[in-house]
Amino acid sequence: MSRRILVTAGASGIGRAIAERFLADGDEVAICDADPAAVSAFSQANGNAIAAVADVTSEAEMAAFLNDLEHRWRGIDVVCANAGTGGPAGAIETLDYAEWQRCVATNLHGAFLTCRWAARVLKAQGHGLITLTSSTAGLYGYPFRSPYASAKWAIVGLTKTLAMELGPHGIRVNAVCPGAVEGERMDRVVAMEAKARGETEEAIRESYVKGVSLKTWVTAQDVANTIHFLASEAGARISGQILAIDGHTETLAP
Repeated sequence: MSRRILVTAGASGIGRAIAERFLADGDEVAICDADPAAVSAFSQANGNAIAAVADVTSEAEMAAFLNDLEHRWRGIDVVCANAGTGGPAGAIETLDYAEWQRCVATNLHGAFLTCRWAARVLKAQGHGLITLTSSTAGLYGYPFRSPYASAKWAIVGLTKTLAMELGPHGIRVNAVCPGAVEGERMDRVVAMEAKARGETEEAIRESYVKGVSLKTWVTAQDVANTIHFLASEAGARISGQILAIDGHTETLAP
């Protein structure tokens, strides 16, 4: 029996890997993303999925997308509140307030809008899974990345709280904490951090590996596989957990 899966920021990166992992099982999948070009590319590759342009920080855009999805599906099985952005890098006294707000809005407020809708729909049917994408930056201090770390720590608190609120209704809530994930997004992050710290990009890349026990980066597929497991019968008793997919990060300090 196919499941109904929603992935925010699902047109590229981790989100696309999650969406395509469930599509491979024959599940019904819907994604939204703020990037029209990425949504178009996703749709061309996955014509059997629902794909819409929607910014997770816009209450109006998310309401339109989610209400349409609810009308089509009349329910949901798995909700992946995955949207996030790296935000600015720099010492806190150098940061622009508007950039801070944009980072927190995408990472945290977008999760709120998604989970608020999901909680109502899932409580009405009495079962379901919500996953939120945090980060190893939600487990450690992260010098020169205070907006991102603050938002990702907040996701951990939201996850723990929602697991307690929704557990009595048969709903599980977990967070995944990816480490350094290979791909274009981390390429941009590395360049940004190198500039903020006055170091080379190679030094920044080495610092990520240095602080990881397995001395490796991870892939978007690693994250997708973990969420796929959580949605399976094998993960049916896992809730309120903060699952690091990172090769065991020891520190994010330079």
